[in-house]
Parts: sequence; structure tokens; C-alpha cells
Amino acid sequence: MAEDKNNELSNGEANSDDNIISLSGMYEDYFLDYASYVILERAIPTILDGLKPVQRRILYSMKEKDDGRYHKVANLIGHTMQYHPHGDAAIGDALVKLGQKDLMIDCQGNWGDTRTGDSAAAPRYIEARLTKFALEVGFNAQTTEWQLSYDGRNKEPINLPVKFPLLLSQGADGIAVGLSTKILPHNFNELIKASIKILQGKKVKIYPDFDTGGSIDVSEYNGGKRGGKVKVRSKIEIVDKNFLAVKELPYATTTSSLIDSIIKANDKGKIKIKKVVDNTAKDVEVLIELASGVSPEVTMDALYAFTNCEISISPNACVIIDNKPHFLTVEEILETSTMNTKDLLRQELEIRKGELEEKWHFASLEKIFIENRIYRDIEECETWEEVIEAIDKGLKKYIITPGMKGVDPKGKIELARDVTEEDILRLTEIRIKRISKFNSFKADEIIAKINEELAEVKHHLATLTEYAIAYFERLLEKYGKGQERKTEITTLESIEARQVVANNAKLYANFKEGFIGTGLKKDEYIGPCSDIDDIIAFKKDGTFQVSRIADKVFVGKDIIHTAVWKKGDDRTTYNLLYVDAKTGRTMAKRFQVNSITRDKSYDLTKKAPGSKVLYFTSNPNGETETVQIQLSPGCKAKKKVFDFDFAEIAIKGRGAGGNIVTKYPVKKVTQLEVGKSSLGAQQFWMDEVSGRLNKEERGIYLGKYDTGDLIIAFFKDGSYELREADDMVRYEVKELDKIEKFDPDAIVNVVYYEGEKGWTMVKRFEVETSTLATRFNFLTEHRSSKLYFVSTHPSATVQYTYKEDKEKHTEELLIPEFIDVKGWKAIGNKLGEFKILSVKDVSPEIEEEVDDSEEQYENDKPIQKDLFGNTDKKENLGAGDTIEFDV
Repeated sequence: MAEDKNNELSNGEANSDDNIISLSGMYEDYFLDYASYVILERAIPTILDGLKPVQRRILYSMKEKDDGRYHKVANLIGHTMQYHPHGDAAIGDALVKLGQKDLMIDCQGNWGDTRTGDSAAAPRYIEARLTKFALEVGFNAQTTEWQLSYDGRNKEPINLPVKFPLLLSQGADGIAVGLSTKILPHNFNELIKASIKILQGKKVKIYPDFDTGGSIDVSEYNGGKRGGKVKVRSKIEIVDKNFLAVKELPYATTTSSLIDSIIKANDKGKIKIKKVVDNTAKDVEVLIELASGVSPEVTMDALYAFTNCEISISPNACVIIDNKPHFLTVEEILETSTMNTKDLLRQELEIRKGELEEKWHFASLEKIFIENRIYRDIEECETWEEVIEAIDKGLKKYIITPGMKGVDPKGKIELARDVTEEDILRLTEIRIKRISKFNSFKADEIIAKINEELAEVKHHLATLTEYAIAYFERLLEKYGKGQERKTEITTLESIEARQVVANNAKLYANFKEGFIGTGLKKDEYIGPCSDIDDIIAFKKDGTFQVSRIADKVFVGKDIIHTAVWKKGDDRTTYNLLYVDAKTGRTMAKRFQVNSITRDKSYDLTKKAPGSKVLYFTSNPNGETETVQIQLSPGCKAKKKVFDFDFAEIAIKGRGAGGNIVTKYPVKKVTQLEVGKSSLGAQQFWMDEVSGRLNKEERGIYLGKYDTGDLIIAFFKDGSYELREADDMVRYEVKELDKIEKFDPDAIVNVVYYEGEKGWTMVKRFEVETSTLATRFNFLTEHRSSKLYFVSTHPSATVQYTYKEDKEKHTEELLIPEFIDVKGWKAIGNKLGEFKILSVKDVSPEIEEEVDDSEEQYENDKPIQKDLFGNTDKKENLGAGDTIEFDV
């Protein structure tokens, strides 16, 4: 029995004898109460007004004190404390954050800076008042539900009647007990337009927008629900080859935290910079000075990869609905907010309708009372009851109400409700002066005006959706100016850390003993590397392995080659000659190493014990080689010295045995010649969003690039730039006018406006400069000079429109016939003393020449050609294909 009793207590059940509750039971109940309180009363906003309790109480308190003038924040905090029981610090912090959002609170003084992380001045020094927008959309005592404050002395709103998606506009974040919310801010104008579409029955998609600007990738936003994420980047501009400037920040990042992350990345050797300066004033500017010889493009990518210049944010849209937390999408939140706004507008219209009906009711009674001189009927009344009865009796001669059954309505005024004693009391309160000056015509005008307004309100109620749409349109027109999107929606490519990390270490190797690492400074220097690289090592026994870089790594004795290894490298090709110990044959193979398991030893031979490497080279672009092979003098071979060309064998997998070179013993292998790349030219595209060159077929096709080939880019500011094709090169797409493969023999055709003379000019020139990654301006230096057209087309032709004598003229110009080729700094020839209104490229299409010297392929099979060079798809045959003959 004692055990049963103890079990009951341990399970948290009350003892009927002495009402004892166990500690575990108390913990369950009290902790649940605490968790509920934190969720509902502190951390999570409600869906109806989008506010947490402290924010709601601050705004309501400010409305109570609103007189159009600024109030000291210290005063507002003190006033709010009668509604919020958590102290002045919590109220002050929440008030500053609300003010910094610049939507509901009009601030005066130093309220801090969210861009730099500077805090606001003390509450006694700063002032605030509600904005006109807040007063219009946030308050209406008649549609507000009320509750008692925490001490029972005052009334406070359960929710403010906010007629705007405030939660999505301002965003919200909070951490409760076992629950959190993170709702990102969205664009003011886009929210209103989306609300209008919802009312029109259309589907909408909305995406975050931040005051700090930057760019955002919303491909995984998932409507702001749990599990989604967005990537946000700062805007970085290349000032020149020595400086980068951060112009816009990622959301919730300050210049201070950004600079700290840059300094840490530099200290760890991820990037190489000289110094960082915060020049932020009216606009954000964090100036980064680069170390000498460091590429601005690579550093820009490294900043995105290793610093707070790019951050990932995981939203979690959690809101309170009917005192319970719910996880919704931002579109569902917006729809709920829109419908709530529509319902609040309905309530306001119904309240106004009731007010107008009451106004019309009393105006009609007053007119009857005075016009028919009913007030004279009370002259002989001796008691108050007789007065009331006399007026009621007098009114009934001229009106009909719902309570008057069986009365002839002819000639009487129909009222919407019965006349009450209160109505009669109000009539008795009319002053003699008003009665003596009563104007029947004016009274009819007032009643007609009331009827007109009442009809309008009834029309709005009948067409409530259209009325709500018009309401949102008025908000957009009144407050939408200056609320344009600041954060650019784009697709942000992933940056591999290995591609952009700075070489912050040096690689050394002890070839004989088989050690590789960054700490072997007394051994042979291999080259620069980074601390996240992998290293590959080939050994004399025909094996290799890949390991993570470290101070000292043992890979095996007799290393013949080691280097930094890049995963997925499909260009580096290895040429190998080895002796197969089992057969004694010398084998040749060409192979690549694209993927491996770290620290695993791979055999490149036929795995016979005693096999050894005779010749090995690493070729970064798949170059072939010709070697001379000398056989042992005592062998039976007739030809003891012969050449071998690696171009004769194909590149195969690393596990292939290779091709037989000779069955006789080899004495010596000597390299004679390094050939061309056997992999051919690389194709490049430019991503139209990010401006990055790539080989993944994203964006504009730029052509095939072999060793020595260059890209030329023409910019809208009238400059050009030459660069080597590389997938680390990035262009600012907004600045580009044209980008293409550089042809040294091509002529550049230009039409531009010369600012100093005020003329439209034409020029043609050859690119004479050879410096790479440097812009050269081919227009005059006047600030008004402007590029209209640039092309390397051999028959460049433009159709242009200009205005002369108030008339528009459209003409066509074949540029090569208009002017000869001159120097790239020449001003050119005058086309006319006017500005061009529009220009169109009408150059003839160029027929692409087919290079018959290169074998053409389709679906990885060679295209067969007849004697006349014609092709027929049915001749592109493979094993197992059927051949049909025409007889």
C-alpha cells in the first residue's frame, strides 16, 4: 500500500488526504505555463497585427500620447510601463528597433545605424511620434478588442486593427521556449500589389527585400517556411586593380562585423589584403586594399566564400493564431492579413452606416419637431411625464415606425427604428435660438447629404472587394514613393572554396624518403598551396595516392612527381611509360585522375610486383610528347633506338594497362618534343546574371579558346578590356555593352556622342594594346561623351534616329564606307551636329565557315562525308547499325 501511494505521488497526482503535489508534477505544469507565456506574451508575433506584445503596447501608448508633436523616448518608455510588465530596458530596445524600421515611428535624434552597428543615444536625448502611415492604418478604437492590463488598472488592445501586412513588411525574429520565429522583411510596394492580386483571386509569390540592399538568391526560399533558405550577398565593386569597395551589405550584417570577418579571413590566409577602411557615411562603403599581384576577381569570390560578404539565412515563419503557434508560408500570412484588412474595412463601413442612420433618424425627427411646432404642445404640460407623452403623441402624427402596426403610412415619414425616450429627451434639449433660426430648406439639404453618403457606404459594403482594392491602391499612391525594391533578386552561383582560397602556404617534398608537407622547409620546394588543398604523389613503383595537405605527410618512398591536386580536373593528363614485371614489356598509357579516395594507394601498372616507372610527365592541358627510346645494347632487337609519340595513344582510365611499346629491355627514355594539346580548345559561356565565365553552358556562348586566345569586352563607358578565358573571370553585367572572342585582325566600329563639340562621331580602329585586365578608353574624356554603338562586324551597319528642326529622321549608315581605319585614340569623323535618339544594329548576318580540317562529330560519332564533302545522317554509323542501299 505504501508503494502504491508513493507511485501515485511520483506520477504527479494529488493525494486526496493532504493535497500534496510531487515535484515532477509541479515541474510539468509550471514549465508548460512558462513556455506558453514566453511564446504568447513575449517572443512570437500574432498574425492579425503582426506585432509582439511589447511592440503593440508601445504603439498604443504612443497613440494615447499623440498630439502631433515629438515626445521624449524616456517619457514614452515610462508611459508604456503601465501596460508592459518587463521593465524599461526591454521597452527601450523594442522601441529603438521599431524606430529603425522607419515605417510606424517618426524618429528625431540619433537613433543609431543598423548598417554600422552604432547604438542609439540615451532615451532622454531622442524623440519620437507616430508616422502619418501608422495613424492611418494602425488605429481605430471602434474596431479594437480590449482587455485589462496586467495590473487591472487600464485597458489595452488585444490586437491593433492594422489594415496592412505589417508583419511581412517589418519582419520579425524571436526565440521562445522550444520555439523560434524568423520572418524576413518584404518590400512595401510589392506587398500592397500582392494584396490587390489576392483580392482579385490571383496567386502571388513574394520574396524578401532588405534596406541594406545587396542581392538575394530565392531559389530555395520555400515560402519562408522551415527548411528553406536564402543566400544573401553584398554588392562589391572593383574600383581598380588594387581596390575593392563593398557598397551594399547582406541583411542583418553591419560594417563592423563584415570588417571583422574580412580581417579573420586574411589572418587565416584565405585572402590577401593590405587593409580595410570603413568610409560609410550617407552610403555604405567598405574599401579593401589588395596585396600586390592579387587578382580583384579572385579576391571578390574569396570574400563571398570566406567572409560575411555572403551569408545564408534560414527563415522560419511562425505566428500566433487563436493563441496557438502555427508554421505558415509568407503567402498564407499575406492572404490572412489581406482578408483581415478587408474585414476591418467592412467593420468600419458598418459602423459608419450605423452612425449615418442615427444621424438621419434624429435630423428627420428634429425637422418634424420644429416644422410642425410640436414644441408648443408642451406649454400646458405640468409634469415631465406629460411633456414626454405630448412630444411622442405629436411625432406619431407625422411618422411611421416598425412598431406602429395597422397605421396608414400615407403622407408620413418612414423611420428605420422606433422613437425612444432618449430621442425625445434630445429634442427637448434643442435651444430656442436654434428653433427661431431653423431653415427648412437647409435641413432638407443636410438630410439629402446624409442620404447620399449613406448610399455610398451601402454601395461600398455591397462591393467590398473593390473597395478594399481601392484602399490598397490609395496606400500605394500615398506612401509608395521611395519604397522601391533595394535587394536584387538573382541566381547566385556556388563558389568552391578551393577555387578561390589564397595560396597561404608553401609545399615541400623529400622525394627519396617519401615525405610531403608545408613544414619540410629544408627539403625541395614544390610550389605555393593553400591549407585546404589536396596533394597527389606518384612513386617509382607505379602507384600514387592523394592526401590532405599537412605539415608532414608520408606517402611512400621514391616519389617521382608531386603537386596540388584539384578534384574533377579534366585537363591535366599524365603520360607514363612503365615496365610490367610479369612480361617484361614496356607499356605506355595516358590517363587523368578525376576522383579518388583520400590516402588510398592506386596502382597504375598491371599490379605485378617489381613493376617500375621508366618515364612520367604531368601535362596541365593534355599536351602530347615525342620521346626517344634506347633499348639495351645486348637485346635481340634490330632497331635499338626509335621514337615514340604519345599522340598515337588515347587517354584512358587510370586502371587501364596501356599499349605495348616494346618487349625488349629499355635502357633510356629521352624527351624530344612537347606537342600540342590533345584535348582541343575549351568552350566558354558568360552567365548573364552573375557575369562569370563558365564551361557549364550557362548564358551567352563566347566560343572556343585555345592557348593564347583572348576575350575582348566593350563597356558602356566607352572602354575595352582584353582577358584570358578563365572560369574565375567575372564581369559586371550592367556595365557591359558587348563581349566576344578577340580577333587581332578585326576592326572596331564605333558611333558615339562627343561631349565637348556636341557632335555625333564615327570612328574605326584596330586594337593595338596588349596589356591584359586593363581598361582602355576609346572615347574622348569629356564627361558628356556617350557610346551609342560598337561592333567588330566587317560590314557594321546601323539604323539611327535623330531629331532636327523638331522633326525625327531615320537613316542607315554602313560604317566601313563612311570612314577609314585610324588610331584607337583618334576622334573620328563627324556624322552630324545632333544627338541620336535610338540606334539599331542592322548588320548583315555572317555565314559561319566550316573548318574541313577538323573532324566533325555528332552524338560522339564521326560524321561521314562523301568525296564532295556532303554529309548524310544515315552514314553516321556505329556497331550494330543497319545500312540501306539505293539500287
